[in-house]
Amino acid sequence: MSPRLDGSRTQEATSTLPPEHLDPIEHHDAVVEHDDDALAGLPNIPAYDEVAPADARALSKTLFERFESLEEGTHEYAYVRNTLVELNLALVKFAASRFRSRSEPMEDIIQVGTIGLIKAIDRFELSRGVEFPTFAMPTIIGEIKRFFRDTSWSVRVPRRLQELRLDLAKAGDELAQRLDRAPTVSELAEHLGLSKDEVVEGMAASNAYTASSLDAQPEEDDAEGALADRIGYEDHGLEGIEYVESLKPLIAELPSRDRKILSLRFVAGMTQSEIGEELGISQMHVSRLLSRTLVKLRKGLTVEE
Repeated sequence: MSPRLDGSRTQEATSTLPPEHLDPIEHHDAVVEHDDDALAGLPNIPAYDEVAPADARALSKTLFERFESLEEGTHEYAYVRNTLVELNLALVKFAASRFRSRSEPMEDIIQVGTIGLIKAIDRFELSRGVEFPTFAMPTIIGEIKRFFRDTSWSVRVPRRLQELRLDLAKAGDELAQRLDRAPTVSELAEHLGLSKDEVVEGMAASNAYTASSLDAQPEEDDAEGALADRIGYEDHGLEGIEYVESLKPLIAELPSRDRKILSLRFVAGMTQSEIGEELGISQMHVSRLLSRTLVKLRKGLTVEE
């Protein structure tokens, strides 16, 4: 059954748009009479999946003529806008088919492309003399490409490097077919008119496109185990490097005997008694000198520059 373009039959024209983009017309007498006046003279709209491309273009042209005369925010405006979206969803599906090789679900790509279609409908003007599909397709594809550019990369990299990755992938395929082997960095650079450093930078940026799970299972012939088993361990000794470097100038300012006591105690690992025997002083004297030196160093570390 083909729904008519009026307020009383709006629900028969099922929409695939998210709820926030829809503004269905309520079913009460006052609204129906208002819709009949505003939308009078429009053609019948058959089931959207049964409309041929040529008929969709003709119907869209008629709807755009009426769309320009409707006031934004009204039920009539929303209904005609949604109908235009439904009639032209084939443009979105055609554009989305160009990205089938991507890892993202096709439903997500179509949803993003539909947003581009809505933007194109809002910007389209019949007075320009351009067919709507010709006008809308760049906007739809641009919206999909922007989605991939902004969300598909595991690590955010500059747009220049994102575009360079695509150029390198295309050039790599062309040269591999021509040379019957993987191209070298020099060959890629010459083919693209870039320097070797730029090609290497683009290759490095490609590693940020997808991320590997630390828990991913290795290949059958991989004896090294999961990636998590091969990464380095945390070196807790790194935490003390800052203090060591800060202490060096403070220790250099100490008297020679105090420096030697520190060395014998914390480097050689000698006890205070052994240090006293080494220097010919009592253990108590060593304890007092060591305590005084440590207090001085501690104050030197905590003083504000």
